[in-house]
Amino acid sequence: MYIEKLKEKYFLISKYGTAAALLEWDFETHMPKKAAEKRAEVIGEISGKAFEMAVSDEIGELLMKSEEESLNEIDKAIVRVGKKEYEKFKKIPPDLFKEINISASKAQAAWEEAKIKNDFSIFQPHLEKVVELTKKMADYLGYDENRYDALLDLYEPGLKTSELKKVIEPLRKFLIQYLNKLDEGKKPDNSIMKRYFPIEKQKELSLRALKLMKYDFDAGRMDVAMHPFTTTIGANDVRITTRYNENDLNDSLYSTIHEGGHALYEQGIPEEFSGLPIGDGASMAIHESQSRFWENIIGRSLEFWEYFYNDLVEVFPEFKDYTPEEIFKAVNFVERSFIRTEADEVTYNLHIMLRFEIEEALINDRIKVEDLPEVWNEKMKDYLGIVPGKDSEGVLQDVHWAHGSFGYFPSYMLGNLYSAQFYKKMREDIPELDDKIKKGDFEPALNWLREKIHSKGKMYEPGELVKMVTGELLNPKYFMEYIENKFNKVYEL
Repeated sequence: MYIEKLKEKYFLISKYGTAAALLEWDFETHMPKKAAEKRAEVIGEISGKAFEMAVSDEIGELLMKSEEESLNEIDKAIVRVGKKEYEKFKKIPPDLFKEINISASKAQAAWEEAKIKNDFSIFQPHLEKVVELTKKMADYLGYDENRYDALLDLYEPGLKTSELKKVIEPLRKFLIQYLNKLDEGKKPDNSIMKRYFPIEKQKELSLRALKLMKYDFDAGRMDVAMHPFTTTIGANDVRITTRYNENDLNDSLYSTIHEGGHALYEQGIPEEFSGLPIGDGASMAIHESQSRFWENIIGRSLEFWEYFYNDLVEVFPEFKDYTPEEIFKAVNFVERSFIRTEADEVTYNLHIMLRFEIEEALINDRIKVEDLPEVWNEKMKDYLGIVPGKDSEGVLQDVHWAHGSFGYFPSYMLGNLYSAQFYKKMREDIPELDDKIKKGDFEPALNWLREKIHSKGKMYEPGELVKMVTGELLNPKYFMEYIENKFNKVYEL
């Protein structure tokens, strides 16, 4: 059968992907600084080889012939997803793909130096190169209305820029109005999470949280990176990274829980899907819905802290002077801040809207790379009423553009919206959910996610999956209702 030959080819390609993923993981965790340039070339070579194989005429022929065979539902999905990706990436010249990977690796090293030295000029020429190559890729991929559509489709298949703007408009209005409303409420004391916390103890607390979430340490590990991420090296090897701030407990704990949510998704995808086109998450936004669900909806809930409080006090005895409710309020403190990854649930999406608007304008030549620090600061003032004092708190804070990941940022916002919609349906299906969380029993929630979302891998596009799970397409009202219900309690409104 041609389908079996096709699978064999995909398994071979995935081995190159595994090698590249392992090198990229090491690049961001343990690699000596001076090795960056040569490592970038190796990653580019291996990634380029895998790309050439994935868009080879042989794969195209096997896809076509497999499509004519009598296939089961899973094999049909392999061919359907494989064909779409093949037709999309076949348009990109292999040399361009390889150049993008090499330039992105070099840009990442330059970004790290620029951020440390607070000097955008170090990063600027590298970013200009990445933007130039990304625009070329978008033109090869093709689009009807907006060049940015070609990039957005890489992360959220089927979504158009015009549709995204329609989601953003009412959400922006709601968030800005609600942010102003919170000024009238009673502010929590968040200082209890911002004192000296030894890193080794923070690590212990993070590991306890991961164990509670049922992260499988026999199929993964936790390391440290400047910008936390999760990567799937291969079957039964899903690794997460976190970071530590000695003066902010939230940073490491919630970075860990967030990445743990991503990892649970990857660990929940059936092993027989590994190495195949359906062996990933449905989209970056669906993936983000899983990390946001665990980080915010569960990890920042009162029910979570009513259980996890004892673990917190065992690791940091000084918290015995506070109640679970005080900690719950402290970790949900809302403020107009500069750093996206530290932003609260109310302001977070405003940070994403800012980035989306900037990169969409950049890709469509309405602004230049050299303009980014100024444009960034102007938009921060418009959205949040604050202006960064240095670029490391502004335009240099994220690594995504160094990676060439234009079109990725909206996934974070969409993930928040999806997570609230999934949560509403989960509570309908599991009426005792709050009581389970309060007792430290996360299995009902995880099992629901495994059955409804994780087990499907990439068999369905995000819109299809959301409708299958919740009975309707993406509806931002559930996120707005969730925000109001939660933060009215936190701020005693």
